[in-house]
Amino acid sequence: MNSRYISFNEDPIQRTKSKTISITFDRRKINGEQGQTIAGLLMSNGISTWRTTSKNARPRGLFCGIGICFDCIVTVNGQRDVRACQRRCQDGDIITVQHDKLPEVKSHEDEAE
Repeated sequence: MNSRYISFNEDPIQRTKSKTISITFDRRKINGEQGQTIAGLLMSNGISTWRTTSKNARPRGLFCGIGICFDCIVTVNGQRDVRACQRRCQDGDIITVQHDKLPEVKSHEDEAE
């Protein structure tokens, strides 16, 4: 194999047109291409955060991009804790952000009762 520059027009692996899909993200319709992950579709529409942390409500979005960190979780069609970097969008999906409060920590006195 010879390493050389291949111009876009000569590249045998051309991008093909995908079907346009529409999803609802926090009550607003946005469009993307069939095959995009939720994270990819959101980012291609200028949305870089879609979750807040339980402590201090700091914005989170895509971090690792491979399903390890859980920073990108969203609710899809009522199902919680879906990793946006792993799930491909389906036409008509309804996606909402997640924000969970921290669980209440019990003191040792509470456990003794």
